[in-house]
Amino acid sequence: MARGWESKSVEAQQDAASESRRAGPQLSREQAALEAKRATLLLARARAIADLNAATAPAHRVMLEETIAELDRQLSAAARR
Repeated sequence: MARGWESKSVEAQQDAASESRRAGPQLSREQAALEAKRATLLLARARAIADLNAATAPAHRVMLEETIAELDRQLSAAARR
């Protein structure tokens, strides 16, 4: 009996979480695509920075620094749109 009550509680929590996600502002397809691109660029930048912190070879460090600079340029361009 306790198990049935618990599953109903979980179901209610999931419904509440689903409703709160739907309550947010609706984005157009273009806005959603821009947000997705921005999120992807931020993740790539975070990964490049983590790789740079671990890199020891000078050539690899230069490549990662150039990659980060390019990602920053792309993020700036996406912010202007």
